[in-house]
Amino acid sequence: MVMRTTLAVTLLFATIASASAQSLPDSDNGRYTLSAVKDGVVRLDTRTGAVSTCTDSGSGWACRVVPDERAALDAEIGRLQKDNEALKARLAEQGVAGKSDLSPKLKEAPNGERKIEIPLPSDQDMDRAMSVVENAWRRLVEMAGRLQRDYGGKI
Repeated sequence: MVMRTTLAVTLLFATIASASAQSLPDSDNGRYTLSAVKDGVVRLDTRTGAVSTCTDSGSGWACRVVPDERAALDAEIGRLQKDNEALKARLAEQGVAGKSDLSPKLKEAPNGERKIEIPLPSDQDMDRAMSVVENAWRRLVEMAGRLQRDYGGKI
């Protein structure tokens, strides 16, 4: 009796394993890496780096490429940096003094990684910012004093 139950359970597991192996997308000689997710699998193409989500719609598996947002963002950052440089050149041609260059820069590290570097403000920039804050604070205190005088100290 125990042997029959063990044999039945083993056959059941073998059947389930073979059915699930047949229903999942093929991994073409190690080209694709598959990871199970809630609604199907995520497929990584190890040759191109493309990522796809694969789902079984009942009539067969279908894979849809996931858009690569990072590449689009890098392209947009590069385009904006070129536009910025062109505008700075036009300002320089017209003799308009530009502000200090505190815009982030996309730099490539020796290992090929891209990093965004944000330069620190200069002492002159910090002095200007402190001056603006001090002037705003003085005006606020003066306004509070005027209001207090106008309303006879009832505030």
